[in-house]
Amino acid sequence: MRLLVTNDDGIESEGLHVLAATLAEAGHEPLVVAPDSDWSGASSALGRIHPDEAIEVKRVQLPDRDDVPAYAINGTPALAVMSAQLGAFDVKIDAVVSGINAGSNTGRAILHSGTVGAVLTAQNFGLSGLAVSVQSGERWYWDTAASMTCDVLKLLEEAPARSALNLNVPARRREDVRGIRWARLAPFGEVRAALKGSEDGRFQFVLRDTAADVEFEPDTDQGLLRLGYASLTTLVGVVEAWPAEEGLEELPADARTDVVERLAPGAPLHGVHRVPDVAGRAVLRRPRLASN
Repeated sequence: MRLLVTNDDGIESEGLHVLAATLAEAGHEPLVVAPDSDWSGASSALGRIHPDEAIEVKRVQLPDRDDVPAYAINGTPALAVMSAQLGAFDVKIDAVVSGINAGSNTGRAILHSGTVGAVLTAQNFGLSGLAVSVQSGERWYWDTAASMTCDVLKLLEEAPARSALNLNVPARRREDVRGIRWARLAPFGEVRAALKGSEDGRFQFVLRDTAADVEFEPDTDQGLLRLGYASLTTLVGVVEAWPAEEGLEELPADARTDVVERLAPGAPLHGVHRVPDVAGRAVLRRPRLASN
């Protein structure tokens, strides 16, 4: 596949370099377009765009990969995706891969992730995409995350148009990862934010690790990551919310005989599984709230 590879940690990120090299070695055609600085937390923001100002783009060389075209863009990951899709680099993109992010992107906090934001932007422009993050640990297991990215891309290649997947990989060697599990979003991820004020009216965010005092359900992305599994979640960005079909619950029991195989939170990734079609009808579920 011709893949646009981007991230939110910036063009100098080792995770980006390992990902692009691994994709090329797997037979894909990566085009790297990544921010020239760190845009973590940018979500799907495009930044300031003015019709009278040009966006600076610079050709760069990735370490030991002369065969992979790469550009640094003065803007967000979402801007990189939009620029490529609109033809800025004269390449027709089949899909977007965003990462490898340094640190997991789990729970509803992914709303703010620039890594995930790039993939949701791709979805909005008609492309499928995969966001990839690796859990923090004693070292960064870029190789594990890059290898598992290639596995999931096989699934994405056969998925419905505009599929957006979020993959989180534990901080382990590939052979020590227990497998890939479908996951629902946890209420929050590895860290939670709090405000710390001062007498002069200023404040700052304080981030604390949730490992010590929070238990996550084992079918959530954060819960599965803690158990040593890679978690995979299908995401939908900008959608309309419709009520469930009326009258279905009123049918007699003998009229509801259709059995439909479907994915379930906590289920292992299986060869017969297919990515859910985001264009299909679905019931919007309220997010689960956490009191802790």
